[in-house]
Amino acid sequence: MKYRIRHTTRYEYALPVSHCYNIAYVLPRFTERQKVEHIDIKLSPGASSQTQHQDYFGNRFLQFAIEKDHGELDVTIVSEIYIKEAGDNINLDFGTPCAYVKYLLQHNKDWETISAREFMLDSPMIQQHQDLADYAASSFSDDRPFLSAVMDLTQRIYKDFTYDPQFSDVATPLADVLKHKRGVCQDFAHLAIGCLRSLGYPARYVSGYLETLPPPGQEKLIGADATHAWFAVYSPGEGWYEFDPTNNTLTSAQHITTAWGRDYSDVTPLKGVIFGGGHAPQLSVSVDVQRVPEDIIQGL
Repeated sequence: MKYRIRHTTRYEYALPVSHCYNIAYVLPRFTERQKVEHIDIKLSPGASSQTQHQDYFGNRFLQFAIEKDHGELDVTIVSEIYIKEAGDNINLDFGTPCAYVKYLLQHNKDWETISAREFMLDSPMIQQHQDLADYAASSFSDDRPFLSAVMDLTQRIYKDFTYDPQFSDVATPLADVLKHKRGVCQDFAHLAIGCLRSLGYPARYVSGYLETLPPPGQEKLIGADATHAWFAVYSPGEGWYEFDPTNNTLTSAQHITTAWGRDYSDVTPLKGVIFGGGHAPQLSVSVDVQRVPEDIIQGL
């Protein structure tokens, strides 16, 4: 499938900004199933410097500076992406049991497993806690296939928690999300990651977009035409698998990856420093995920 994604972030300031220096994680990532065909970057006002880099996790990010007075900032990224269709459905009821996954995580010496272990550690927005372990524990019996247990946790978060964009913001503590059982996709991804790490399993945060095609007369899945977040978990010998607790599913060809890291703080869509601007700048974000006709697909 081919998608065209338009992601616009706009700031309006109460007072002029004389300088700003920014980092933006808005460039979709190349993955085994995702090929970025074209990216168009538009900045208004124009940047005095603009470069692309790759971070520790292999994500591409945009770094730019604007060094002239401006009252508005507009960052628009238009991406064209090919997504490889998913293969046969994965049977999660077969595979490595939970107890053996823990054994392999401690004893395997292959590079992929060693690299995955860092995602067992605390990160700026996700700290291990007994309450998180207690919430998740019923899904992870020793002899249960690990990926089946992760799917069960995903389903429980979907059923137990209410999607409420008015409840949380980027600074809402994970303890509050667990207590009130409310939040948004970012919170639910953080919650699942916190549960898994608290039980001793590696999990990472994935940011991106979700395109949905609902049946006639039904509403779209939450997350359509917006930035979205989910999580990935690692099982030695089986690899990384991605789950979306907001929509109670494994990820599919309709999930488009921008970046991944330990938590949201590693892949914030736009952050930086401004000089001036006054108080409480007005932020608006617009995302359009459009499936477009495929001509000739190469490389996938």
